[in-house]
Amino acid sequence: MKISIIIPVFNEEESLNQLFSDILNVMRENNFEYEIIFIDDGSTDNSFKILKGLAGSNVKVIKFRRNFGKSAALSAGFNFASGKVVITMDADLQDDPKEIPGLIKKLQEGYDLVSGWKYKRNDPLTKKIPSKIFNFVTCSFMNLKIHDINCGLKAYRQEVIKEMEIYGDLHRFLPVIAHNKGFKVTELQVNHHSRKYGYSKYGFRRFFAGLTDLLTVFLITKYFKKPAHLFGTLGFIFFTVGFLADLYVSLLKFFTGTTQGHIPLLIFGVLMIIVGIQFISFGLLSELIIKLDKKQEYIIDDETILKK
Repeated sequence: MKISIIIPVFNEEESLNQLFSDILNVMRENNFEYEIIFIDDGSTDNSFKILKGLAGSNVKVIKFRRNFGKSAALSAGFNFASGKVVITMDADLQDDPKEIPGLIKKLQEGYDLVSGWKYKRNDPLTKKIPSKIFNFVTCSFMNLKIHDINCGLKAYRQEVIKEMEIYGDLHRFLPVIAHNKGFKVTELQVNHHSRKYGYSKYGFRRFFAGLTDLLTVFLITKYFKKPAHLFGTLGFIFFTVGFLADLYVSLLKFFTGTTQGHIPLLIFGVLMIIVGIQFISFGLLSELIIKLDKKQEYIIDDETILKK
Protein backbone atom coordinates (compact mmCIF):
# COMPACT_ATOMS: atom_id res chain seq x y z
CA MET A 1 0.00 0.00 0.00
CA LYS A 2 1.50 3.29 -1.12
CA ILE A 3 1.44 6.32 1.17
CA SER A 4 1.53 9.92 -0.03
CA ILE A 5 2.77 12.48 2.50
CA ILE A 6 1.77 16.05 1.65
CA ILE A 7 3.62 18.90 3.36
CA PRO A 8 2.83 22.58 2.67
CA VAL A 9 5.88 24.76 3.25
CA PHE A 10 6.10 28.48 3.88
CA ASN A 11 9.40 29.90 5.16
CA GLU A 12 10.47 26.79 7.07
CA GLU A 13 14.12 26.57 6.01
CA GLU A 14 15.36 25.63 9.51
CA SER A 15 12.97 22.69 9.87
CA LEU A 16 13.08 20.92 6.50
CA ASN A 17 16.18 18.74 6.79
CA GLN A 18 15.24 17.38 10.21
CA LEU A 19 11.63 16.83 9.12
CA PHE A 20 12.75 14.94 6.02
CA SER A 21 15.13 12.78 8.04
CA ASP A 22 12.43 11.96 10.62
CA ILE A 23 9.95 10.97 7.91
CA LEU A 24 12.49 8.73 6.16
CA ASN A 25 13.26 6.94 9.42
CA VAL A 26 9.57 6.18 9.98
CA MET A 27 9.07 5.01 6.40
CA ARG A 28 12.07 2.66 6.52
CA GLU A 29 11.28 1.28 9.97
CA ASN A 30 7.79 0.30 8.80
CA ASN A 31 8.75 -0.75 5.24
CA PHE A 32 6.20 1.65 3.77
CA GLU A 33 6.01 2.33 0.05
CA TYR A 34 5.82 6.10 -0.01
CA GLU A 35 6.12 9.41 -1.76
CA ILE A 36 6.67 12.81 -0.16
CA ILE A 37 5.15 15.88 -1.79
CA PHE A 38 6.44 19.26 -0.64
CA ILE A 39 4.52 22.33 -1.77
CA ASP A 40 6.50 25.55 -1.44
CA ASP A 41 3.77 28.13 -0.94
CA GLY A 42 5.74 31.15 -2.13
CA SER A 43 8.49 31.05 0.51
CA THR A 44 10.81 34.05 0.66
CA ASP A 45 13.65 32.30 2.49
CA ASN A 46 15.81 29.37 1.33
CA SER A 47 13.06 26.77 1.69
CA PHE A 48 12.81 26.00 -2.03
CA LYS A 49 16.58 25.71 -2.41
CA ILE A 50 16.65 23.14 0.39
CA LEU A 51 13.66 21.28 -1.05
CA LYS A 52 15.33 21.03 -4.47
CA GLY A 53 18.23 19.32 -2.74
CA LEU A 54 15.83 16.78 -1.21
CA ALA A 55 13.98 16.02 -4.46
CA GLY A 56 14.33 12.51 -5.80
CA SER A 57 12.42 9.50 -7.09
CA ASN A 58 10.23 9.43 -3.97
CA VAL A 59 10.19 13.16 -3.33
CA LYS A 60 8.24 15.68 -5.40
CA VAL A 61 8.67 19.41 -4.97
CA ILE A 62 6.07 21.90 -6.22
CA LYS A 63 6.71 25.64 -6.10
CA PHE A 64 4.00 28.30 -6.24
CA ARG A 65 4.77 31.64 -7.86
CA ARG A 66 3.50 33.40 -4.74
CA ASN A 67 1.86 32.62 -1.42
CA PHE A 68 -1.59 31.21 -2.23
CA GLY A 69 -2.35 29.79 1.23
CA LYS A 70 -2.51 26.38 2.85
CA SER A 71 -5.76 25.36 1.17
CA ALA A 72 -4.23 25.87 -2.28
CA ALA A 73 -1.10 23.98 -1.22
CA LEU A 74 -3.11 21.01 0.05
CA SER A 75 -5.29 21.05 -3.07
CA ALA A 76 -2.18 20.87 -5.27
CA GLY A 77 -0.79 18.07 -3.13
CA PHE A 78 -4.06 16.13 -3.41
CA ASN A 79 -3.90 16.45 -7.20
CA PHE A 80 -0.37 15.03 -7.35
CA ALA A 81 -0.85 12.31 -4.71
CA SER A 82 -0.93 8.73 -6.03
CA GLY A 83 -1.03 6.80 -2.75
CA LYS A 84 -3.98 4.79 -1.45
CA VAL A 85 -3.47 6.60 1.86
CA VAL A 86 -2.69 10.31 2.06
CA ILE A 87 -1.04 11.91 5.09
CA THR A 88 -0.98 15.67 5.59
CA MET A 89 1.30 17.36 8.08
CA ASP A 90 2.87 20.73 8.79
CA ALA A 91 6.52 21.52 8.14
CA ASP A 92 7.26 23.27 11.44
CA LEU A 93 8.27 20.09 13.37
CA GLN A 94 5.26 20.34 15.68
CA ASP A 95 3.66 17.32 14.00
CA ASP A 96 5.49 14.07 14.79
CA PRO A 97 6.09 11.68 11.84
CA LYS A 98 6.19 8.80 14.35
CA GLU A 99 2.40 9.14 14.59
CA ILE A 100 1.90 8.14 10.94
CA PRO A 101 1.74 4.34 11.57
CA GLY A 102 -0.90 4.89 14.24
CA LEU A 103 -3.02 7.02 11.91
CA ILE A 104 -2.82 4.36 9.19
CA LYS A 105 -3.75 1.63 11.66
CA LYS A 106 -6.79 3.68 12.70
CA LEU A 107 -7.82 4.03 9.04
CA GLN A 108 -7.68 0.25 8.71
CA GLU A 109 -10.35 -0.04 11.39
CA GLY A 110 -12.82 1.15 8.76
CA TYR A 111 -12.51 4.93 8.88
CA ASP A 112 -12.05 7.22 5.89
CA LEU A 113 -10.40 10.17 7.63
CA VAL A 114 -8.43 10.21 10.87
CA SER A 115 -7.69 13.62 12.35
CA GLY A 116 -4.90 14.09 14.85
CA TRP A 117 -5.93 15.33 18.29
CA LYS A 118 -3.26 17.44 20.00
CA TYR A 119 -4.33 16.26 23.45
CA LYS A 120 -1.34 17.89 25.18
CA ARG A 121 -0.79 20.94 23.06
CA ASN A 122 2.54 22.75 23.35
CA ASP A 123 1.48 26.19 22.21
CA PRO A 124 1.08 29.58 23.90
CA LEU A 125 -2.30 30.49 25.41
CA THR A 126 -2.88 33.03 22.64
CA LYS A 127 -3.07 30.07 20.28
CA LYS A 128 -4.65 27.43 22.51
CA ILE A 129 -7.63 29.45 23.79
CA PRO A 130 -8.94 30.62 20.38
CA SER A 131 -8.39 27.12 19.00
CA LYS A 132 -10.38 25.45 21.80
CA ILE A 133 -13.27 27.89 21.34
CA PHE A 134 -13.16 27.47 17.57
CA ASN A 135 -13.14 23.66 17.77
CA PHE A 136 -16.00 23.59 20.27
CA VAL A 137 -18.19 25.97 18.28
CA THR A 138 -17.48 24.26 14.95
CA CYS A 139 -17.98 20.68 16.11
CA SER A 140 -21.13 21.57 18.06
CA PHE A 141 -22.57 23.55 15.18
CA MET A 142 -21.79 20.89 12.57
CA ASN A 143 -22.63 17.88 14.79
CA LEU A 144 -19.17 16.32 14.52
CA LYS A 145 -17.88 14.57 17.63
CA ILE A 146 -14.14 15.23 17.57
CA HIS A 147 -11.99 17.57 19.63
CA ASP A 148 -9.51 19.03 17.15
CA ILE A 149 -10.48 19.61 13.52
CA ASN A 150 -7.56 21.99 12.99
CA CYS A 151 -4.64 19.62 13.52
CA GLY A 152 -2.40 19.54 10.44
CA LEU A 153 -1.64 15.85 10.95
CA LYS A 154 -4.36 13.81 9.25
CA ALA A 155 -4.76 10.55 7.33
CA TYR A 156 -7.16 10.15 4.42
CA ARG A 157 -8.18 7.40 2.09
CA GLN A 158 -7.64 8.29 -1.56
CA GLU A 159 -11.41 8.30 -2.11
CA VAL A 160 -11.80 11.17 0.36
CA ILE A 161 -9.34 13.58 -1.23
CA LYS A 162 -10.92 13.02 -4.64
CA GLU A 163 -14.10 14.58 -3.25
CA MET A 164 -12.42 17.53 -1.54
CA GLU A 165 -12.79 20.94 -3.14
CA ILE A 166 -11.00 23.42 -0.90
CA TYR A 167 -10.19 27.10 -1.28
CA GLY A 168 -9.63 30.14 0.90
CA ASP A 169 -9.11 28.80 4.44
CA LEU A 170 -11.44 25.82 4.17
CA HIS A 171 -8.57 23.39 4.83
CA ARG A 172 -9.43 23.87 8.51
CA PHE A 173 -12.81 22.25 7.90
CA LEU A 174 -11.78 19.13 5.97
CA PRO A 175 -13.14 16.74 8.64
CA VAL A 176 -16.44 18.65 8.62
CA ILE A 177 -16.70 18.57 4.82
CA ALA A 178 -15.80 14.87 4.70
CA HIS A 179 -18.32 14.09 7.45
CA ASN A 180 -21.05 15.92 5.54
CA LYS A 181 -20.25 13.89 2.41
CA GLY A 182 -20.88 10.67 4.31
CA PHE A 183 -17.31 9.59 5.05
CA LYS A 184 -16.45 8.04 8.41
CA VAL A 185 -14.40 10.53 10.42
CA THR A 186 -12.63 9.93 13.72
CA GLU A 187 -9.63 11.22 15.66
CA LEU A 188 -6.50 9.87 17.34
CA GLN A 189 -4.46 11.43 20.11
CA VAL A 190 -1.05 12.47 18.78
CA ASN A 191 2.09 13.96 20.21
CA HIS A 192 2.55 17.67 19.66
CA HIS A 193 5.92 19.40 19.94
CA SER A 194 6.75 22.99 20.76
CA ARG A 195 7.65 25.14 17.80
CA LYS A 196 11.45 25.22 17.45
CA TYR A 197 11.82 27.82 14.70
CA GLY A 198 9.88 30.81 13.45
CA TYR A 199 6.59 31.94 14.93
CA SER A 200 2.93 31.00 14.75
CA LYS A 201 0.51 33.12 12.76
CA TYR A 202 -2.50 31.90 14.68
CA GLY A 203 -4.40 34.12 17.12
CA PHE A 204 -7.68 35.84 17.80
CA ARG A 205 -7.66 37.57 14.41
CA ARG A 206 -7.57 34.23 12.62
CA PHE A 207 -10.16 32.92 15.07
CA PHE A 208 -12.75 35.46 13.94
CA ALA A 209 -11.88 34.79 10.30
CA GLY A 210 -12.49 31.12 11.06
CA LEU A 211 -16.01 31.85 12.27
CA THR A 212 -16.75 33.51 8.93
CA ASP A 213 -15.37 30.44 7.17
CA LEU A 214 -17.59 28.28 9.39
CA LEU A 215 -20.63 30.12 8.02
CA THR A 216 -19.32 29.45 4.50
CA VAL A 217 -18.94 25.74 5.23
CA PHE A 218 -22.41 25.59 6.73
CA LEU A 219 -23.92 27.17 3.64
CA ILE A 220 -22.06 25.05 1.09
CA THR A 221 -22.68 21.78 2.95
CA LYS A 222 -26.30 22.36 3.93
CA TYR A 223 -27.72 24.50 1.12
CA PHE A 224 -25.39 24.30 -1.89
CA LYS A 225 -27.72 21.92 -3.72
CA LYS A 226 -30.95 23.43 -2.37
CA PRO A 227 -30.52 27.23 -2.19
CA ALA A 228 -34.28 27.81 -2.44
CA HIS A 229 -34.66 26.26 1.01
CA LEU A 230 -32.41 28.94 2.51
CA PHE A 231 -33.44 31.97 0.50
CA GLY A 232 -37.07 30.89 0.33
CA THR A 233 -37.24 30.61 4.13
CA LEU A 234 -35.60 34.01 4.61
CA GLY A 235 -37.85 35.52 1.96
CA PHE A 236 -40.96 34.07 3.60
CA ILE A 237 -39.90 35.51 6.98
CA PHE A 238 -39.30 39.00 5.56
CA PHE A 239 -42.51 38.87 3.52
CA THR A 240 -44.56 37.76 6.54
CA VAL A 241 -43.12 40.49 8.77
CA GLY A 242 -43.88 43.12 6.11
CA PHE A 243 -47.36 41.78 5.47
CA LEU A 244 -48.26 41.77 9.17
CA ALA A 245 -46.91 45.30 9.61
CA ASP A 246 -48.96 46.62 6.70
CA LEU A 247 -52.01 44.63 7.79
CA TYR A 248 -51.78 46.27 11.21
CA VAL A 249 -51.63 49.74 9.65
CA SER A 250 -54.54 48.90 7.31
CA LEU A 251 -56.71 47.68 10.19
CA LEU A 252 -55.81 50.79 12.16
CA LYS A 253 -56.92 52.95 9.24
CA PHE A 254 -60.15 50.95 8.88
CA PHE A 255 -61.15 51.14 12.57
CA THR A 256 -59.82 54.58 13.54
CA GLY A 257 -59.85 56.37 10.22
CA THR A 258 -56.24 57.54 10.56
CA THR A 259 -52.68 56.23 10.24
CA GLN A 260 -51.09 59.23 11.92
CA GLY A 261 -47.77 58.26 13.50
CA HIS A 262 -47.68 54.88 11.71
CA ILE A 263 -46.43 55.91 8.26
CA PRO A 264 -42.86 54.70 9.08
CA LEU A 265 -44.30 51.29 9.99
CA LEU A 266 -46.20 51.24 6.69
CA ILE A 267 -43.01 52.00 4.73
CA PHE A 268 -41.12 49.39 6.75
CA GLY A 269 -43.77 46.81 5.86
CA VAL A 270 -43.57 47.60 2.16
CA LEU A 271 -39.76 47.31 2.23
CA MET A 272 -39.94 43.95 4.03
CA ILE A 273 -42.38 42.62 1.43
CA ILE A 274 -40.08 43.76 -1.39
CA VAL A 275 -37.02 42.22 0.28
CA GLY A 276 -38.96 38.99 0.86
CA ILE A 277 -39.97 38.74 -2.78
CA GLN A 278 -36.36 39.39 -3.82
CA PHE A 279 -35.06 36.61 -1.56
CA ILE A 280 -37.65 34.15 -2.89
CA SER A 281 -36.85 35.11 -6.49
CA PHE A 282 -33.13 34.75 -5.82
CA GLY A 283 -33.70 31.28 -4.38
CA LEU A 284 -35.69 30.19 -7.43
CA LEU A 285 -33.03 31.52 -9.80
CA SER A 286 -30.34 29.73 -7.78
CA GLU A 287 -32.28 26.48 -8.11
CA LEU A 288 -32.40 26.92 -11.88
CA ILE A 289 -28.63 27.46 -11.97
CA ILE A 290 -28.02 24.39 -9.81
CA LYS A 291 -30.09 22.29 -12.21
CA LEU A 292 -27.54 23.12 -14.94
CA ASP A 293 -24.81 21.54 -12.81
CA LYS A 294 -24.49 17.96 -14.04
CA LYS A 295 -22.17 16.80 -11.25
CA GLN A 296 -23.52 13.80 -9.37
CA GLU A 297 -24.77 14.43 -5.84
CA TYR A 298 -23.82 11.03 -4.44
CA ILE A 299 -20.65 9.12 -3.51
CA ILE A 300 -20.56 5.34 -3.91
CA ASP A 301 -19.08 3.45 -0.96
CA ASP A 302 -19.23 -0.06 -2.41
CA GLU A 303 -20.59 -1.72 -5.52
CA THR A 304 -21.84 -5.26 -5.83
CA ILE A 305 -23.21 -6.54 -9.13
CA LEU A 306 -24.95 -9.89 -9.09
CA LYS A 307 -24.69 -11.83 -12.35
CA LYS A 308 -27.24 -14.39 -13.35
